[in-house]
Amino acid sequence: MKFVDEVSINVYAGKGGNGCMSFRREKYIERGGPDGGDGGDGGSVVVVADESLNTLADYRFTRNYRAQNGEPGRSRNCTGKSAEDLVLRVPVGTTILDEDLGEVLGDLSLAGQRLVVAQGGFHGLGNTRYKSSTNRAPRQTSPGSEGEVRSLKFELKVLADVGLLGLPNAGKSTLIRAVSSARPKVADYPFTTLVPNLGVVSVEAHRSFVMADIPGLIEGASQGAGLGIRFLKHLTRNRILLHVVDMAPYDGVEPADAALGIVRELERFSPTLARRTRWLVLNKCDLLDAATLEERRSAVLDALDWSGPVYTISAIAAEGTAALCGDLMNYLEECRAREAEDPELLAAEQALQSRMQEEARDRVEELRATLRSRSDDDEVGDDDDFDVEVEYRE
Repeated sequence: MKFVDEVSINVYAGKGGNGCMSFRREKYIERGGPDGGDGGDGGSVVVVADESLNTLADYRFTRNYRAQNGEPGRSRNCTGKSAEDLVLRVPVGTTILDEDLGEVLGDLSLAGQRLVVAQGGFHGLGNTRYKSSTNRAPRQTSPGSEGEVRSLKFELKVLADVGLLGLPNAGKSTLIRAVSSARPKVADYPFTTLVPNLGVVSVEAHRSFVMADIPGLIEGASQGAGLGIRFLKHLTRNRILLHVVDMAPYDGVEPADAALGIVRELERFSPTLARRTRWLVLNKCDLLDAATLEERRSAVLDALDWSGPVYTISAIAAEGTAALCGDLMNYLEECRAREAEDPELLAAEQALQSRMQEEARDRVEELRATLRSRSDDDEVGDDDDFDVEVEYRE
């Protein structure tokens, strides 16, 4: 299945049915009076978050969606049938934007959440509505109003508590394989991960969190190098970021330089995201002797001017991963408990995520505009070129 995290579509709500002009005509009944009924309401377009979906691939080829029109009114005061709403199902974590206005219409972060994106037209009135003591034979009716028309953009950001950040081949996919049942591709060459992968990390009974592995960054990603920064937006929903550093890189690059390069790219992408809670994870430490490891560890901490948590692990041997996951679980539970007690903290967190997503959206659009200016190919930056499915695995 194609992994698609952005699509643009057009939605058309249904028109309201027209009112009917009719007069009662029955044998032996003189001057029966008006009996034209109202029309029916047009169908609205509703977007619903569905937890069984994990990609927007269903919207890749069909870009226009029309709700049905309401039926016109009939004689004998019969009201026309209202049209049913057109329901569009999207994965949980989808943001809906109005492309013409540049506004965010809603963020569907909960399963079953609904958002009316195009309101159906209001029904027209039949001539019965206009009768009065002075107007006993009205010939007025009103037409149904037109439904709303919108150009929408769907943006999917995977829902995860912990996000993995680092260079290609830093061991992010190996780490998520070690702590969950997710099985992303792992190989001895860069860019084996082409789309985000999700895994459910179970610490103990009834205690678990979701970890996201996104494709690796390289120096110059903010200018379009490698896979660029397209997938960094998926980190804007994460509560905490794990900066994974390869302590024994195959290409001889100093770990301190590699770690600093990632931080610079993150700051260019979104200054707010760069200030997000971030833990440092030094991976592949089993390949180094104690002296070399300590030397490189000190160099990384000095280069980053690091004062936060640091974990030394070997993802492939699952060494140090249990302590890391346990601390992550405790941190996430503390955050949830504080927000449950203080609604203002929850509101501040939601506002922070919105700001990060806005910065991410602006930066991605800026990069795409730059890339398009370098090439006459309108397909630069297309989102439909990746072939791996994202799924939650427990």
